[in-house]
Amino acid sequence: MDLFSLSWAALRAAVADLPEEDFARPSGCAGWLVRDLVSHLVIDAQDVLITLVTPAETEATRDAVTYWEVSQAPPTGDDPLDALVVRLAAAYQEPRLLKFHLDDVGSAAGRAAELADPGLRVGTRGEVLTVADYLSAYVMEWTLHHLDLIAHLPDAAEPPAEGLARSREMLEKIAGTEFPASFSDRDALLVGTGRRAPTGAEKTELGELAERLPFVLG
Repeated sequence: MDLFSLSWAALRAAVADLPEEDFARPSGCAGWLVRDLVSHLVIDAQDVLITLVTPAETEATRDAVTYWEVSQAPPTGDDPLDALVVRLAAAYQEPRLLKFHLDDVGSAAGRAAELADPGLRVGTRGEVLTVADYLSAYVMEWTLHHLDLIAHLPDAAEPPAEGLARSREMLEKIAGTEFPASFSDRDALLVGTGRRAPTGAEKTELGELAERLPFVLG
């Protein structure tokens, strides 16, 4: 749960520090500009708030790793929900308004996470998780989207090292194998989730795992 707070605070700080002109630059998400990604983060924060106040009485059906639906089909940006995010982002018109909304809703989501009982079971997407597992799963969400945010912004702050390491650990559990030790946590996440193609040398190191990539999380 501490990693949730650390990763979420770092991502919100990275958005807050962006010059307004950077909101029109591409992000690491197919078809999305930085402003579109930030709009998606507002929706994510709302989802966290909704989930944390949706208690469940049944036993947990997922944990932090099995929470993720995995496919090998990279997103194209053509999904209707993706298109809705683009329209929502455009409606803000001024980046400062989008920054304000993320800070407002994002801060509330962060406080709600800190106050939540880790052992409480909550419902989301038709599944049940403990609060601890749900927030742990979101470390992956925040870390990957932090990498998406700065994909074309070389001067922007990187995600926390602890979040990168935990996200790699979760991705390796999803894959059922470890990425080569020569891969940094950042590169394991970028290559493993299809955010960039492996180099020839990396393909050689990956071996049979290269044929199973990418692990697209949703």
